[in-house]
Amino acid sequence: MPETIDLLLLGAGQLVTCGRSGKGPRRGPALSDPGIVKGGAIAVSKGRIFAIGSEDEVLSVIDGAQPAKTIDAGGRVVMPGWVEPHTHAVFASYRADEYEARIKGDSYLDIERRGGGIKKSVRDLRAMDENILFEKSRRRLMRMLEEGITTIEIKSGYGLDLENEMKMLRVIDRLGAETPLDVVATFLGAHQVPPDFNDTDSYVDVVIDEMLPAVVDSGLARFMDVFCEKDVFDAAQTRRLLEAGRNHGLGLKVHSDEIFAIGGTEVAIELGAVSADHLTKITPDGIRMLAESGTIGVLLPSTSFGLASRHFAPARDMVEAGVAIALSSDFNPGSAPSSSIQLAVSIACSQMRMVPAEAINAATINAACAIGMDSEIGSLEIGKKADIVLYDNEDYREIPSRAGSNHAVLVIKNGCVVWELSDFRSRSEVGL
Repeated sequence: MPETIDLLLLGAGQLVTCGRSGKGPRRGPALSDPGIVKGGAIAVSKGRIFAIGSEDEVLSVIDGAQPAKTIDAGGRVVMPGWVEPHTHAVFASYRADEYEARIKGDSYLDIERRGGGIKKSVRDLRAMDENILFEKSRRRLMRMLEEGITTIEIKSGYGLDLENEMKMLRVIDRLGAETPLDVVATFLGAHQVPPDFNDTDSYVDVVIDEMLPAVVDSGLARFMDVFCEKDVFDAAQTRRLLEAGRNHGLGLKVHSDEIFAIGGTEVAIELGAVSADHLTKITPDGIRMLAESGTIGVLLPSTSFGLASRHFAPARDMVEAGVAIALSSDFNPGSAPSSSIQLAVSIACSQMRMVPAEAINAATINAACAIGMDSEIGSLEIGKKADIVLYDNEDYREIPSRAGSNHAVLVIKNGCVVWELSDFRSRSEVGL
C-alpha cells in the first residue's frame, strides 16, 4: 500500500484505458481495441495511477485506505488525456484571410508565393514582443487543456533566424513551466527558406552550422523537424539536416508527403525518425515501407479540412497495412487554425474512415509513442501519470460522432484536477 491515496475516481460508465499488452504503438487489429472497463475506477497516489480496474478490484487493492479526494464519474466516459504530437501552437496571429482565399480557389502554394502562409507568420512573430507571444500562446494552451489535452508537442519554425527561433523555444519552455500541460519542444528551423535567402543550400548551412549548435547548447529542444516538400527542402537537403540533428543527439521528425511525395517519408524511415507527419500523398510503396519500420505515421486530418481539401491521408490503407498511426491537430495559424483534438478525431472518423477506437488510440497511446513518452502517458495503466479526462457521454463513440462540442467536463493532470465544468457534479444524468 502507498502512504496515501490522493484521489479515488469511481463510477466510470466506460473506463477507456487505451492500454497495451506490450510495448510500442498499436497497429492493425490492436488499434481498434479501446480497452474498456465497465463500471471502472482509478486510485491515484503521488500523481500516478496506483490501481485501475472495476470498482470492486480497486477498492480491494486500496484496502480501506481513505482517499484525500473522491470523484464520482456518474456513469460517464473516462479516458486518458489526449496527446498532441504535432502542433505549431506558438504564433503571433491567425491568417483568416487565407481561409477565404482558399474557398475562392487559391492553393496553399498560391498563397505562399504571394507572401502569405508561413512567410506572413514569420513576419508577424519577428515583430512581436516575447512576453506578449508567451501570453497569447499560454491562453491557447489553457483552452486546449479544457478539451482534455494534457500533453502537447510544439514546434518552432516561425522565426527562421537564430534570434527568433530561440525566442520561440524560450516561449515553448515557459509554457511547459507555467501551464499544467507537459510540453515537448521541436526545433523546426527548416520550416521554409526565409525571403532574405535566395539559395536553399546556403540556408541549410546556416541551420546546421549556426542555429543547431545554439539550440542544442540551450537544451530547449528534444526533437528536430524538417519540412520536406517541393520548393522547400528536397530529400537530399532533408537528409543533411536530419543527420546533423541526429549527430547532435536530437530525435527526428519529418513533414513529408503533404502536397507532393518527394522522398521525405523514405528519408525519415532510413534515418530512424520517430515520426513522418502529414502523409496526405504517401505512395503505396511508402505505406509498405512505413509498415515495416518503427517510424510512426502522424496524420493531420484538420489540415486537409482547414485547406478546404477533399484529399486526406489514406488512413484505412495504412491501418490495414500495419502502419503505426497517430493523430494530431496540426494546430497552426493558417492551414489548421482549430486547436480541437476532438474535432480532429471526428474528421479522422468521417473522412478517413477510422473507427472511433482506432482514432482514439491514435490520439492517445500512439501519439505518446510519436513523442517518445509512451512509458509515461497516453494510456491509463498502473505506474503511469494520472492524466485523466471525464466526458459527459455514456459511450466513447459519442465524442467523434457528436462533433462541434467540447465533451470534457473534468481534466486531471498528474493526479490533480486542473479544470472542470462548473456544474457537472450537480447533474443527475449524463449528457444533460
